[in-house]
Amino acid sequence: MAVTDGLTTGRLRHGPDDAMGWRVPEPTAPQLSACGAIARRHDPDRFLCALFAPPAKREALFTLIAFNHELARAREAASNPIIALMRMTWWREVVEHAAEGRPARQHEVAAPLHAAIQAGSLDAAGLITMAEAREMEAEEEGIASIAALHAYLRGTAGGFAVVAGRLLGAPVALLPALQQAGMLQGLAGVLRAVPVLAGQGRCLLPRELIPPEAVIAAPEAAAPVIRRLAAEAPAQPDLSGLPRAAQAAGLPLVLAQRDLRRLARGKPVRRGLMDRLAVILAAQMPRR
Repeated sequence: MAVTDGLTTGRLRHGPDDAMGWRVPEPTAPQLSACGAIARRHDPDRFLCALFAPPAKREALFTLIAFNHELARAREAASNPIIALMRMTWWREVVEHAAEGRPARQHEVAAPLHAAIQAGSLDAAGLITMAEAREMEAEEEGIASIAALHAYLRGTAGGFAVVAGRLLGAPVALLPALQQAGMLQGLAGVLRAVPVLAGQGRCLLPRELIPPEAVIAAPEAAAPVIRRLAAEAPAQPDLSGLPRAAQAAGLPLVLAQRDLRRLARGKPVRRGLMDRLAVILAAQMPRR
């Protein structure tokens, strides 16, 4: 489970949200770039949140989502950890080449990523941090402890939120809060993905709580661990100081909060209308 104004024009989808006066800009599929299409298909949560970014920043945010997807699928698509590390190294080199002013690699995500880095929209150092954090997924012994899981999530999903925040002009003082918000989104994603990852012979739960082999053999055995990790999730950060232009970087926290509450009660997480409305409502809250 691979747990994106780039939009030339847009339209307003009219539906349940219109009854409350909310209008959500949503591009039609043919108008999406390759990165936008990847984001919409593979990371619909972040894609929805990205629609609330300023139009001029949206395409770079789609590109960031697509890059994150490529990192996430590096281990999934690889037949062994060595191949996964090679894929991650390839993406790290894409970032480094852009930062060094070298030519772009011809790839539907690498080329726009190169352009966004050279334009100063996406922070190369932050992207490299995201790639380095993913290397833990290639470790055969897995994640040892709760602390190691949280560190992994701070670098991956948390790193994503920081890069998104920088792109959207979030105050530097709020970047740690965004990283915490991203980490919580990542935690919810890992817990939701346990059955899917087990089907791939993988487990990202801490070994100190349950052996990966037990989860892979019987994913339902992880239920008590999932409930515990959700119930004992780190504190939720205060993002009320985010300016409206940067709110898209923090909106995924809305979904993470809802997911972790469900997971702590042992309930399945299925995306529905109320999740979408929760994001829309949060986006309408008064901001600077």
